[in-house]
Amino acid sequence: MAVLRVLPLPFWEASVPAVDDALPEIYVLPGESHLVAQPAVIRTVLGSCVGVTIWAPRIGVSALCHPMLPSVPREGRIEASQGRRYVDYAIRELGRRFDALGALRGEVEVKLFGGADVLVVSANDSRPTIGRMNSEVALEVLRAEGFTVAASSLGGDCGVHISFNTSTGEVRLRRLCL
Repeated sequence: MAVLRVLPLPFWEASVPAVDDALPEIYVLPGESHLVAQPAVIRTVLGSCVGVTIWAPRIGVSALCHPMLPSVPREGRIEASQGRRYVDYAIRELGRRFDALGALRGEVEVKLFGGADVLVVSANDSRPTIGRMNSEVALEVLRAEGFTVAASSLGGDCGVHISFNTSTGEVRLRRLCL
């Protein structure tokens, strides 16, 4: 079983003032991905889901995906709108979109968040949690696709709210613990 690491992260906790109020804001719901070619603040709230931010400053394109489940079921084809619910599909799709726009995998900055154990699980249950599976699949697919994770905050038992400033690549995180 892979050990999840928390990498140094250029983000600020809730005590820091809000992200630039002059930028348009986009909220990404579970199962959605959003790609922008102009400065914006992309926000989402994560629990067991993972959030992947991709920033390509040379071409001026950024994205955030919010998949909910680790892998696409093996039976049959899946439509893009349904595929974005899955970590493996959402990451590969965004990778193809960035490739088509001229981004090189080595020049983009990828950050990964979420994968928490926010749902009550029986202490006797030895199966991996959905948060852990989402985190592991995200790390595996990013590595296989040739992306380097610049920073991550994965696991734990608290949800997080993230705000991604696409003009600077900064991600601000606020923990949502009860």
